[in-house]
Amino acid sequence: MKYNSDPAPIQIGSRLFDFSRRYVMGVLNVTPDSFSDGGRFLEPGSAINHAERMISEGVDIIDIGGESTRPGADPVDIQAEIERVLPVVTALRKKFDIPISIDTYKSEVAEACITAGADMINDISGLRHDPRMASVTARHGVPVAVMHMKGEPRTMQENPVYENLIEEVKGFLAGSIEIAVNSGVPKERVIIDPGIGFGKTFPHNFSILKNLSSFAELGAPILVGASRKSFLGSLSGSDPDDRFEESLAAALIAAVEGAHILRVHDVAASRRILRVYDSVAQAD
Repeated sequence: MKYNSDPAPIQIGSRLFDFSRRYVMGVLNVTPDSFSDGGRFLEPGSAINHAERMISEGVDIIDIGGESTRPGADPVDIQAEIERVLPVVTALRKKFDIPISIDTYKSEVAEACITAGADMINDISGLRHDPRMASVTARHGVPVAVMHMKGEPRTMQENPVYENLIEEVKGFLAGSIEIAVNSGVPKERVIIDPGIGFGKTFPHNFSILKNLSSFAELGAPILVGASRKSFLGSLSGSDPDDRFEESLAAALIAAVEGAHILRVHDVAASRRILRVYDSVAQAD
């Protein structure tokens, strides 16, 4: 539970993330159909208000997405995605210096948002969907989170099978790091995400949390997004909005097992439990 094996610091926007503590990435879905909060923040004013609330609660990064990637979701065309996210990125950048991440696997969307002030790319395809994404990342000098996903959102939960789950996910992420580096992105700007809920069964997701520390050998900060996902609901049968306690437990377990950034819906509560974790980790 000590920080002595953590990766090098990473600059995201105006802030240095040195991993002397664990960080909170707040989810801002500007979509009509996301699994937990679809439709709530589709209107730009509502999205900005929610972002302001997260900032007041101590969020470290705001992750803005304009396309639902829940299981079974259909893709959104590039222009529609840009029209959803760009006004929010632009408005937030004018008012705040909070680091902004753009959750997209399309280079055109990423580039438009970076030009408007976004500081980071969060690519659920691990730089595999769009061959231009890595070069856009390199050209703009921004960090990128690369996630493992088996298949695509529309089909990823159709009986995903692995011979060796952890090693296969780790190998995929190593390949994503290589794609980034070969395109001119310094390895120090790459964040990895094992992709909980993306082409995994419920047991797979619990296994990833249990074995999260094994991903540290890739030498990159680890991002985990387990908040409100259905594998947690499998324990209680609850709807996404009723998975609060399960989500906090998953966030704390992820931190203990080696996650550096937690992608969450419930910012205030997550920030509070991580303060306890940080205090224990830094104690003599």
